[in-house]
This record gives sequence, structure tokens and C-alpha cells, in this order.
Amino acid sequence: MKKLRPEDFSISRLGKAELNSPLGDAKYLSESATAVYSVHPDSLKNEMNEFGRYLSFERAGPREKIFHDPKKSKAAVLTAGGLCPGLNNVIKGLVGTLMESYGVQEVLGIKYGYRGLNPEFGLSPILLTPENVDDIHSDGGTILGSSRGNQDIGVMVDSLVTMDVNMLFCIGGDGTLRGAHAIAAEVQKRNLKISVIGIPKTIDNDISFMQRTFGVETAIYATHPIITCAHNEAKGAYNGVGLIHVMGRDSGFIAALATLANSVVNYCFVPEVPFKLDGPGGFLEHLRKRLAAKQHAVIIIAEGAGQDLFKDMPVQKDASGNVKHNNIGEYLRGGIVAYGREKNFEVSMKYFDPSYVIRSVDARGTDAVYCLLFSQSAVHAAMMGCTDMVVGYWGNDFTHVPIVLATSERKKIDPDMTLWQSVMQITRQPEFK
Repeated sequence: MKKLRPEDFSISRLGKAELNSPLGDAKYLSESATAVYSVHPDSLKNEMNEFGRYLSFERAGPREKIFHDPKKSKAAVLTAGGLCPGLNNVIKGLVGTLMESYGVQEVLGIKYGYRGLNPEFGLSPILLTPENVDDIHSDGGTILGSSRGNQDIGVMVDSLVTMDVNMLFCIGGDGTLRGAHAIAAEVQKRNLKISVIGIPKTIDNDISFMQRTFGVETAIYATHPIITCAHNEAKGAYNGVGLIHVMGRDSGFIAALATLANSVVNYCFVPEVPFKLDGPGGFLEHLRKRLAAKQHAVIIIAEGAGQDLFKDMPVQKDASGNVKHNNIGEYLRGGIVAYGREKNFEVSMKYFDPSYVIRSVDARGTDAVYCLLFSQSAVHAAMMGCTDMVVGYWGNDFTHVPIVLATSERKKIDPDMTLWQSVMQITRQPEFK
């Protein structure tokens, strides 16, 4: 990561906010309300010495003065990338806050992500109202549909102008946010008054400069019965192995957190920590010894783990430009079975791949709460005239994060920090070097 400076946290605005907010007696934040970035005293001291101030985010929340006139505003909402628990909750939260709190007259739902802003696909937007989104939070997926891949930026901005939209809400992960940034840059180039606001959707929890995104907690809930079944299957057979393959392209938070939430897991593999399969210090030999002693094992592996084992395979990418990983779950399953045959020990393999089950369920617990709070914060930011930003969560505050900062690098597990060290402690697995 490059050295951070105060200007890296600055939020773009379309102009001065001079209109009175229609929120009445709401508890407004001051224009200068901030949340500090660093939490350690030494870091804060160094920042004050170098910059004369702390590095800090703008706090999210309603302001007394707004930029957009709600009565003359039209908003658009889209969901892009893979599915994630809570998408419908966010859509509902946006519609309710825009129309019922601020009095915005019209909210359009853009179909199938950025494709819906390209007339070539013939995807007409749908009118969203508090009535037709009233119960969508009970369902997984997204009522707007989603897609991957880039569209022509100029064409998409032309569509926003044609539809007379002055607020665009983009719900998605890293690729979606990069698309939102490109739209915001084109809007600025044309000197248009359109706020472009991102809402962070990633089941992998891999967007930087925010402590959590919606969907992660629900994913951990969803893994619990699957891990339990894998454990039951493993213990129900001699030398039983329950292998669970979960999502986590570049960041292994789901695998690590699920391991801690259901501590029957004996081995956890994530993209951030390389491991060796073969040889005296490798995983396969350690598994053989465990089965000889315990007669069962439960393994959870993130989809991006162990990709170095496929170094001779050609690199392929999806429509969004992401590297398509080889299936490490199936590879490991085959490797364990083959090793059993080679070393003449019995293995009863049970393989579970719940990836699409985990990401397509409805949001649960505090995930549902955070979806609403993210939505409200996004609307407050748009009404202030903020743009080219994504709503974040840091400490105990919702924040405004420049999209460029949020997408500057992917958030990953630090193997030296508490999360991974706790995984190592609970599984008691070695490093497999």
C-alpha cells in the first residue's frame, strides 16, 4: 500500500449544499464530522506530527443542508457482480429512504447491472416504489438481476442523461465500484450534476478501508449446517473425510470465520497462506497420520487457495476481468483419494460445495440491519451532492470512502494477526511448508 495522506480521504462533491433538508427534526451531523482511520496511539501521534491532523474518514449521516432538490430528483439503482445475501434489503432501504424520507419522486431499477444502462440490450428499467419492494427483503438474490462485464462508459452516461437521473446507486464489489468510478469520472468530465454512490457488496469481505460489508455474517450462518453435516459424515465412516469448498477468490474470510464459528474443522486453507501437499511436511502425510489416530477429518478450503498448484494451467478470466481460478476443492478431493490408494490406507471421502447456496440466501441477523444502515447512509451522501464514493463502516461509524481508495488494493487476511492465528490454534494444523 502506498503511504496514505489526508487528501486520499477527500470526498468529491458536485457543488455547495445550500438547500434545507426535508428530514425535519433529524439529528444532523456537522459538516466536519469525521471518524479517525488509525486506532493505535503511535500511528495517531505520527500523523499529527506529519500532517498536523489525523487521517480520517467523513462520517456518513444526514446533514442539515443538501445539494439535490428531492422534488426535482430521479434516482436509479443497480446490482452487479455475483449474488450476495442482502441485495434486496439494500434495494428496499434505498427506495424507502429516497421516497419516504426525502420525498424523491421517482426511483428506477436498472436491470442486470451495467447492461441495463446500455440500450443495445433492450433492458427497460422498472419503476421501484415502497409498495412493490415491501417484502423483497425476505428473498435471496436480487429483483433487478445482475451481470458481470464492462459496458461503454459514454453510452451509460448518455442513458443516465436520457432518463434524467441525477443519483445513481451501484451495489457491488470491487469490479462494480471500479465501474462506478469510471461513470463518475465521465460525469465530471461533462460537468453533469449526477451523484454516483457505491454500496459495498462482497461476500468475501475483501473491499479495503471498511471493516465489514453486508452478506458475510449470513454466509457464516449458512456454512454452519453444512460443516456440521460434513463432520457427521466424516465421523460416521472409518477414515471419513468431510471436505467443504467455499467461496473466497482472493480473500479467505468465509473459510476462516466459518472455522471459528463451528470448531469441528481440523484443516482450513485460504488464499493468503500457501501450503504444500506432498512430502514429509505436506498436508497429505499429516492427514494420513490424523486418520490413523482419529479416523476422521473435516477440511474447509476457500476457492482461491492453493492456486500455485495449477501453475502449469493456462490463465482464464471472466467477463469482469477477474482471473478464473481452478477448482481447488475437486483437485484436493482427487489428491486425497489418490494418496490413500498410493499409501494403501482407506479413505471415505464426502465432498460438499455449497458456494451458490451460501450466496443466494436472504440476509439474516445483523446483516439485515447493516443493509438498511448502508442504504440510508448512501442516500444521505447522494443528497449532499457527494459522488465517486462508497459507503463504508469503520470502528463504530458509517463512513464516506473515495472509490479510488476502497479499490486501491484487495483486503486480505494477515497471517500474523489474530484471525488466522486463532484458526491455527483451534484446528492445531501446522503450516505445511
